[in-house]
Amino acid sequence: MECKDLQRELHRLVDGELPPAIKHEAESHAAGCADCGPLLKEERQWRQAIRGTGTYYTAPDLVRRRIRAMAARQSAAKARTAWPGWRVAASLLVTMGLSSAITAYVTTPSSTSLMEQEVVASHVRSLQMDHITDVASSNEHTVKPWFHGKLDYAPPVEDYAAQGFPLLGGRLEYLDHENVAALVYRHAQHPINVFILPSNAADSAPKAMVDHGYNLLRWTKGGMTFWAVSDINAVDLGDLARLMRQQKPESEHEPDK
Repeated sequence: MECKDLQRELHRLVDGELPPAIKHEAESHAAGCADCGPLLKEERQWRQAIRGTGTYYTAPDLVRRRIRAMAARQSAAKARTAWPGWRVAASLLVTMGLSSAITAYVTTPSSTSLMEQEVVASHVRSLQMDHITDVASSNEHTVKPWFHGKLDYAPPVEDYAAQGFPLLGGRLEYLDHENVAALVYRHAQHPINVFILPSNAADSAPKAMVDHGYNLLRWTKGGMTFWAVSDINAVDLGDLARLMRQQKPESEHEPDK
């Protein structure tokens, strides 16, 4: 098996959909390939992250009771020798109606998942349009004042170049129906967008998500909610989140120069 063959079958391999012989050949190739080995490992890590942070919805008790009642009626109907056609049609309509209701309940996205989609879309848009910063600077005393008058809050800004996450600058973004701050960092040539919004929620630890191959982290600290998104691996993104969560409160910083 060649690299192009494994990459074509990568998702089927991770999902356990390959025949045993091809699976063995693919895993043997990955074990000895410097390119495909890390690729397979990363894909499996993403799959594990999705399993660990996926959102599941449980049908409400009312829907469950209606389904059980419908099943009981259908069982009783099978015992009858004859059933008028209009009742069959009515039963089918009820079944279709309940099915649609359940589907709508299960697939309606939560506010968090909608925000997740907005964050990823904004990240991708900034890369595609080559407009990743409005103010390009690694100096926090240049980037932070740039937001003055553009937002009704002051986002915390700090450079982490010494730790491998240099600040590239910042820009304005529009998320959740309001203007928000976006800080841009880089790690090993990979851009990272960190969106910062005011929040009344209590401080919370980072929560990991994966969306269309991008890793995301969301956490709350000091009256701000942070969304970090990039194509770097989840461990490196977590390192940036740790640095930002350790940042001193505004009152402990020196005044802006």
